[in-house]
Amino acid sequence: MATTYKLHPDNPQSRKVETIVSALRQGAVALYPTDTVYAIGCDLNHRGAVQRVRQIKQLANDKPLTFLCASLSNIADYAIVSDGAYRLIKRLIPGPFTFLLPATREVPRLVMNPKRRTTGIRVPDHAICLTLVETLQNPIISTSALTLLPEATKGRPIDKMTMFDTLEKLVDIVIDDDRPLAYEVSTILDMEEENPLMIRKGLGWETALDWGAQLV
Repeated sequence: MATTYKLHPDNPQSRKVETIVSALRQGAVALYPTDTVYAIGCDLNHRGAVQRVRQIKQLANDKPLTFLCASLSNIADYAIVSDGAYRLIKRLIPGPFTFLLPATREVPRLVMNPKRRTTGIRVPDHAICLTLVETLQNPIISTSALTLLPEATKGRPIDKMTMFDTLEKLVDIVIDDDRPLAYEVSTILDMEEENPLMIRKGLGWETALDWGAQLV
């Protein structure tokens, strides 16, 4: 049974954050809110925890996993960022955007696409996420939890408590930000080429278009 922590959405309590981060370092898997949908994640560098996330989501090893970073300079540690990509990302973060970028050697193989050697990175506009990443000093895996809920995948609204009851046996930590459940996903931008391509419309997609992203 997972341990549930209620965190203030704008000013997460430092003592609770430290407890959660300590568990993440030891391989815990968490269900947590983001600026888009609730996510399942763990410490990027804990191999066993990443494998658990894959098992929970039933993802093959060639399916890349998105992870959260705290800043643009943090992104540059894990991805090769061209000048054009840098300018666009700088304008869009923090925000509801996932950037597909060529991975550096800092990205574990279990996380990236093994053929294309790309990875998905986000800098969310969410105080809890950013505080966790900054305190952990490692990126955190972020994959949607809603795909594990049959009602949500069929477009039916569910309440947060139903989600917690359904998923708490699969994870070690549940973080409740005391806000309504969100359903809108991130916008995905492929940044491998000089001209960024929007391969999924989500939150903020119009802003990305305004700043130069192109529809596929």
